[in-house]
Formats: sequence, C-alpha cells, structure tokens
Amino acid sequence: TGSGKTTIIDIILGLLEPQKGNIEVDGKNITKHNLLSWRELIGYVPQQIYLSDDTVIANIAFGIDIKSVNQDMVKKAAKIASLHRFVDEQLPKKYETIIGERGIQLSGGERQRIGIARALYNNPKVLVLDEATSALDNKTEKIVMEAINNFRKDLTIIMIAHRLNTVKNCDIIFQLEHGKLINKGTYSELFEN
Repeated sequence: TGSGKTTIIDIILGLLEPQKGNIEVDGKNITKHNLLSWRELIGYVPQQIYLSDDTVIANIAFGIDIKSVNQDMVKKAAKIASLHRFVDEQLPKKYETIIGERGIQLSGGERQRIGIARALYNNPKVLVLDEATSALDNKTEKIVMEAINNFRKDLTIIMIAHRLNTVKNCDIIFQLEHGKLINKGTYSELFEN
C-alpha cells in the first residue's frame, strides 16, 4: 500500500503525465497527440468495477449501443473471465438478466469477472489488471489467471497484485516500495531473494 503501483498504472494509461522521462511503446513516445490511439489498445480492469442497472450483456459491452453488440465476443470474453458458465447456468435470463444497480444481485467475484470480461470484449493488445483478482476466491482466481495466461502470446498483460502467487507466471515482476523500484526479476529470482 502506498508504494506507487496505481500511480504507475495511471501514467501508463495516460491519466497522469510523468514528471520526468516519458512513456514509450514499441519505440514510440506516447504523447497527447497519440494518446487516444494508445488507449484504444488497452483493456483496463480497476479494483472497483462500475456496473450499471442493466443486463449482463450491456455491462460487458459497456458503452456500446445494444444493437451493435457482438454476442459472440461477449460470450468469448465471458468464457475467458470464467463467467459464462455462471451466467448460462444460474441466471434466470442468462445474458439478458438485469444485475441491479452496481451489480447488487451479484457477488463481489461475479462483479469482478464482469469487469474482466468487459476489458477483454474489444480484443485489447494490452490488458491492465489493477488488483483485478483480489475479490476472487483462490479457486476462481486460479481459473481466471489460467485463462488469461493462455492469451499471453496475444496480449501484453500489466498486473498489479499484492499476492506474489498471482504474478507467478509473469515474465518480469517489478517490486515497488515508497514510489521506487527496489527489485525486479522472475518469480523464482525474487522468491530466492
């Protein structure tokens, strides 16, 4: 807590400008001129998911006119987020079920999985998970992380987590403390230290 993890994510997302240096992606500086193009490549899952008093499908394809929603993409994203089976087997109107204001009809883990499915709906090139699995129980987190790890070849995943086990499969882990990078390496390298 307070180490600067979310601040770094806000800089990567272009919500904050760096005080020094710049953000570079594939050799290109991210500036105010190309920021929107950069953001279109990102799927973002915050700690707290905003859900509207609408259907599951409308919350996954959030902000898209319901007539333009790609049903197959919704189901694909829901499957990756380990949500499809719950929706298909337990909700009375499946994807057309109204979930209530702020998703009141759902558990915290189910709300979080809708947020993950929402981030995956547009096939992002970069997936940013800001403590996105913290509301999930260990079994569901494992299922969701396995599904996300299966897409690692197609995605760059930036993940904030307090649990070291959550980032076990990451190529590189950055450890922050008081806004400074104090260590980096693979899971096994950091575990040894």
